[in-house]
Amino acid sequence: MAGAYMSKKLKGRDFLTIADFTSEEIRLFLDAAHDLKKELKAGIPHPVLQGKTLGMIFTKPSTRTRVSFEVGMYQLGGYPLFLNANDIQLRRGESLPDTARTLERYLDGIMIRTFAQEDVEELAEFASIPVINGLTDLVHPTQALADIMTIEEHKGRLAGLKLAFIGDGNNVAHSLLQTCAKVGMSMTVACPPGYEPEPRILQEAVADAAKTGAKLEVVEDPAAAVEGADVVYTDLWASMGQEEEQEERARVFSRYQVNTGLLEQAKSDVIVLHCLPAHLGEEITDEVMDGPHSVVFDEAENRLHMHKAIMALLMQ
Repeated sequence: MAGAYMSKKLKGRDFLTIADFTSEEIRLFLDAAHDLKKELKAGIPHPVLQGKTLGMIFTKPSTRTRVSFEVGMYQLGGYPLFLNANDIQLRRGESLPDTARTLERYLDGIMIRTFAQEDVEELAEFASIPVINGLTDLVHPTQALADIMTIEEHKGRLAGLKLAFIGDGNNVAHSLLQTCAKVGMSMTVACPPGYEPEPRILQEAVADAAKTGAKLEVVEDPAAAVEGADVVYTDLWASMGQEEEQEERARVFSRYQVNTGLLEQAKSDVIVLHCLPAHLGEEITDEVMDGPHSVVFDEAENRLHMHKAIMALLMQ
């Protein structure tokens, strides 16, 4: 085995937010994921985590996150252990530091998908093993890396491209801003007033973008955002935990639908991404989701390969 996933440069690191990694380290994640995908397609085994165990804590349910980490750990030769929040003592008041100190005695890594970013950071602070952020309300870093992997596959490059994100300035938008800034990809977020990305996240990403030549901006008009875009991205108008706001958000975001009319403003070879699940007829139409510009299911598949790269690089 000689793939990029054999590198020891990131061994033992936590994976909490894209902001923690350099452009060169992001390149290492990408190269490792591409190598692992090629080997899987060629039937070449890569059991680099033989005998190791990943604990997966879920306080937010998921399809793609659970299946990709579970299958990915198996393909790397390790054992994935699903830990529903109802099955461990967190629901009964055990502190995160005590949970971390206990789990580090049994496991080689922890993936957690939860609400508060502070919980992930506290778990990482007290655990001596790598902690991987599978999603919080603030960021979704594993998704963003799978996204740029998909873009690179279809466009052959990242630097110099333009990504238009249409919708809520949410956790996915945050991680994409951080990632685009690191790889030199320009990004425009189109969202209604009051739904912009967090100023701190945007400011830090803009500072990183200045080093790579990327341009980051937030606008109100979706058509202006999509003009000349190589990639158009959208997400649910109401994320998990925001169900009570669904009706109000449907009204506010009604002009932020990714449809064929909007795509006409983008480049003719534009690709469309969505992190799923999708509410067809709301943030994206059936025609676009299933149309020739959509690479949504390539993107979903690449969650597997990128998650394997992250685990391999951190947990060897």
